[in-house]
Amino acid sequence: MTKKVWTSKDGGAARAKRRVLAQWRGVDLAPIEAARMVRARGAGNVIASVLSDLKMDSRRGEIEIVKVWNSAVDPVITAHAQPAGLHKGTLFVNVDSNAWLSEIVRYRRKEILDRLQHSFGKNLIKKISFRVG
Repeated sequence: MTKKVWTSKDGGAARAKRRVLAQWRGVDLAPIEAARMVRARGAGNVIASVLSDLKMDSRRGEIEIVKVWNSAVDPVITAHAQPAGLHKGTLFVNVDSNAWLSEIVRYRRKEILDRLQHSFGKNLIKKISFRVG
């Protein structure tokens, strides 16, 4: 009958080898060797972390909104109004003057909202907030 030896992921044999080498050397170099070990991470994890830190997903979405804005909205309006950001379903649009703000809000708001919702869906853009800026 043989006795089964349970080892961890690191392996009991590897630990035993380090222990024997430490005894032979007379010095325990395990902490130094552990510090020298390369703690490599997968490229996928690193890239995902960097993209999340840079908030690239939201920026990519904002770029897509600007592209659709420029193609779906009347060029006369796009010359005076540009999307500035999206927050919690509200698209913020900067308009270059009070006159254009009044024109867009009174006569074009619903048309612009319908076109953008048709392109992105009603859940992404729920309303539009125009402001001079």
